[in-house]
Amino acid sequence: MSPGKSEPGRCFERPSGWLRYEVSGDGDPVVFLHGFGLDAAMWDPQWSTFSAGHRAIRYDLRGYGQSSTPAGPYSHVDDFLALTEFLRARPAHVVGLSMGGRYALRVAVQNPESVRSLTLVDTALDGHAWSPEWLQLWQEISRAARRGDIFGARQLWLQHPLFGPARHQSAVAAALETMVARYSGWHWRERDPDLTPAPPTAEVLATISVPTLMIVGELDLSDFRSIAQRIAADMPNVTLRTMPTAGHMANLEAPREFNDIVLEHLRRS
Repeated sequence: MSPGKSEPGRCFERPSGWLRYEVSGDGDPVVFLHGFGLDAAMWDPQWSTFSAGHRAIRYDLRGYGQSSTPAGPYSHVDDFLALTEFLRARPAHVVGLSMGGRYALRVAVQNPESVRSLTLVDTALDGHAWSPEWLQLWQEISRAARRGDIFGARQLWLQHPLFGPARHQSAVAAALETMVARYSGWHWRERDPDLTPAPPTAEVLATISVPTLMIVGELDLSDFRSIAQRIAADMPNVTLRTMPTAGHMANLEAPREFNDIVLEHLRRS
């Protein structure tokens, strides 16, 4: 199987599992990494715009969407590297939101030559000390899932303050509901065997030198605004952009502004 101009919904075999991925367009590769409990469909507002001038790649991370759930030790970084090698898509511009940003940063630390630029959107960060409010809500969701109430856990996640601004837009709220309904809840119930970095990324931000755009929604939660400020202060080649009308899901809440900002970053990179 060789990569072509359009490869909707194909599966890439990995040890003890698979990744569902899509490719569209020609040009410099841009890889999109989605947020927790969501899947590659969250990049729908970007797909046609970016594939018009780039080779756009998106995939469901392991345990999400139509990719397999973890069946043993694995690494999101290894998954990324194997898929981009198979697709001959290195170095790539990497765009990651929230959890996807966390993994984009891991790739940039562990295999910097595979990354041409980073776009981090309301990103999570290994080594960040999460607020008591965040931890309390997360534990409530996990408890619901572990007692078998996956539907209830999904509803708690959708009602999380994280998605407050997004819920004010009916189309965005509907898209989130559809994606979360597809999420198995596996990570709330099980111990994820993904290999986490040591030291955590937060302690080595100064070593990440690729051109980086840090986007944060002005309406996002304080944890993510703090992470954005830390990245802007510690990384040597970063531009911080605040989107004043957006919360955590900046690419869905303000897609036109988001696309313009990121495309300009790719041109400069």
